[in-house]
Amino acid sequence: MMLTILEFLLSATIAGIVFLILYRMLQNQIRPQTEMQKRMTQLQKVNPLELRKQEQRILAGGRRRRRTDLMDKNKLTFKQRTLDPIAESIGRSLMGITPRELIQKIQRSLIVAGKQNDWPLPIFLFTCLASGVIMCVFSYFLLRTKDYAMLQFLIIWAIFTGVGLAVPYLLLNTMRKRRQKSMQMQLPECLDLLTVSVQAGLSFDGALAKIVDRMKGPLVDEFRRMQDDIRMGVVRHTALKSLAARCDVQEVSLFCTSIIQAERLGTSMGKTLKNQADNMRERHRQYVKGQAMKAPVKIIFPLVMFIFPSFFIVALAPAILKMMKNL
Repeated sequence: MMLTILEFLLSATIAGIVFLILYRMLQNQIRPQTEMQKRMTQLQKVNPLELRKQEQRILAGGRRRRRTDLMDKNKLTFKQRTLDPIAESIGRSLMGITPRELIQKIQRSLIVAGKQNDWPLPIFLFTCLASGVIMCVFSYFLLRTKDYAMLQFLIIWAIFTGVGLAVPYLLLNTMRKRRQKSMQMQLPECLDLLTVSVQAGLSFDGALAKIVDRMKGPLVDEFRRMQDDIRMGVVRHTALKSLAARCDVQEVSLFCTSIIQAERLGTSMGKTLKNQADNMRERHRQYVKGQAMKAPVKIIFPLVMFIFPSFFIVALAPAILKMMKNL
């Protein structure tokens, strides 16, 4: 009886996923036809001579686009042609039923991790769904051979499914923290180079361009994006605020705030950068000291598990063997 109910739930889940896929595919097919009918109704009201000219232009442009699309499609892989559009359509459907706060949190994590272009939000939501479905099916076939009560089975099954849904987000958080740590470690070096360049006579933008050209790393990538924003007409203090929001690192936020205040108050940029460089070096030194103070606590586990047993074997094994011979 229990297995029958669970098989029904599993079948209903798979059927629902298949229904969402088919519904999205049909919607993508029906919507362009409806828009085409509206367009044809509008074209029927146009003068026949103008309509003929428009048709010739549309046909000529369509042939050019068709040749370009065919050339582009031949270069695409099966994943890019088929799997990615299906995953994106399912992900957009999931966005409609996902809480807005969770969507904003995931979007912010993608931006801070630097994966907003590699992992669009619909693709990430589809990845979470696929991971949950895979873990759901795997846990079902793993637990059906065990002798559990129905309530225990459902609870364990739900836990496995929830873990599967959360695994992509946990991996994203790990990547975000690693990138933030890398930016935190790279900021003092960038500030030192900025300070030296500005004191040598370069402007702030020129010194930043030198750093972007000669260095690599996540922080340098964010500086490059800030430069692109400024070239496109964004005000510098707005670009600096966007930089601080994308990095979400306290040290970077302090650096951006000091630059904005120096511009507004008209203080010396070289002196401001020098103070910031000294401050960041001191913060980095304190961080390293804190990590060094944690080392004795972290070394206890390998010391107890690996070093002490080996030491006891080397030190006590001869005495124990000698006592066993005497007995």
